Amino acid sequence: MLFNSIDFAIFLPIVFLLYWFVFKKSLKQQNFLIVAASYIFYGWWDWRFLSLILFSTLVDYAVGIMLSKEKQQTKRTLLLWTSIFVNLGFLGFFKYYNFFLDNFITAFSFFGTQFQAQSLQIILPVGISFYTFQTLSYTIDVYKKKLEPTHNFIAFAAFVSFFPQLVAGPIERATHLLPQFYASRVFKYSQATDGLRQILLGLFKKVVIADNCAIYANMIFNNSGEYSGSTLLIGALFFTFQIYGDFSGYSDIAIGTSRLFGFNLKQNFNFPYFSRDIAEFWRRWHISLSTWFRDYLYIPLGGSRGSLLKVIRNIFIIFIVSGFWHGANWTFIVWGALNALYFLPLLIAKKNRTHIDHVAAGKLLPSLKEITFMVITFGLTVFAWIFFRAENLKHAINYISEIASPSLFDFPRFASMKEALVTVFFIVFFLCIEWLGREKKHAFENFGQNWKKGYRYTFYYFIILMILWFGGEEQEFIYFQF
Repeated sequence: MLFNSIDFAIFLPIVFLLYWFVFKKSLKQQNFLIVAASYIFYGWWDWRFLSLILFSTLVDYAVGIMLSKEKQQTKRTLLLWTSIFVNLGFLGFFKYYNFFLDNFITAFSFFGTQFQAQSLQIILPVGISFYTFQTLSYTIDVYKKKLEPTHNFIAFAAFVSFFPQLVAGPIERATHLLPQFYASRVFKYSQATDGLRQILLGLFKKVVIADNCAIYANMIFNNSGEYSGSTLLIGALFFTFQIYGDFSGYSDIAIGTSRLFGFNLKQNFNFPYFSRDIAEFWRRWHISLSTWFRDYLYIPLGGSRGSLLKVIRNIFIIFIVSGFWHGANWTFIVWGALNALYFLPLLIAKKNRTHIDHVAAGKLLPSLKEITFMVITFGLTVFAWIFFRAENLKHAINYISEIASPSLFDFPRFASMKEALVTVFFIVFFLCIEWLGREKKHAFENFGQNWKKGYRYTFYYFIILMILWFGGEEQEFIYFQF
């Protein structure tokens, strides 16, 4: 079920009314309703894959209880690896089987040996990368004794399948979200209205920004051989705002929806395109994934301890694995490695923690130095996104080669250029809103709160009108494929 669909517009109010008016006196019933609603929400796409979520839930629930009873370290480690094998086994089969098979065959062919194997027509379950990492965090934290295992199966099932963030995050830790299913929730008007504002922001990002940018990004990337370097650069810029509006928009809707039910999810995007270096960008982009890899991969590898070579190794591992997490394609691996290369000069110079606060904190405008750093960081990010969006490495290299050619200075030309100017206007409008709200958890948190009520509601109605006006054919979120 898509957030930007009529189905969800009907589904959400029904669940909300049942949650607060029918089952409000029973925490167990509320949690059971969340499980049922989550399974309906996911099964709306393909009910067959509900068995994967249920099986993963049963395995990790049982492993958690057994870990609490087992004292022998060898057996505890075996239990942990059972959970890891089951969860990553499903993920590896559905997402990476054909990738490894194709590259295995290519490797044999390179050495003159023909190897025959049949690729499988595998449907990738929506959100498997997200809920796999979420449930793994539970088992790992129980193993490390950072979290007491739960004996409440309904609460645990609700944690694993919580529908607002089930298919595209944020990837919540068990230490943060699971305890919220134990505590009674009380409806808070201020929390709900803030949630609605964040949902509105997320829909604007998705429908008005991302879906319209997608029209021109797809047109240009899919026919890149027909365009000049200047047009290809514009295509890369459209994709840059498409992926941000699409993914951060999903996170905003997920977080806002959670707040309607009394839950607080962690912030997943913190205005990343205002970053002054790549290290800051990665502290602000897809925060739940970056911190997951930091805590469960980077630190166990040794983190920033040890020699410089080991630290560089760890940095490359975490970025390349992060790239590979996004998809079974060499373009994602190169995208991850490229970001690691961006990060290295900051690491070596020990300046990767230079920009911790918000840019121009407490000020209306940034300094010239801050503008320069933001432009450079944004440019590096746009360049890396080309690999992320390209069909394959050859496509990416040809795309970049044309941008680097003299045709970069040609006047850009592509179909519907006049219509594209409307999208550019909304991008600028969106960036202004984001800039004014960059020190908040989301851009609409306090936006216009000091205005007169009439002005504030006029602004909200304008946003709603734009969403309805541009809300044509339903478009899936990009990260559904990951």
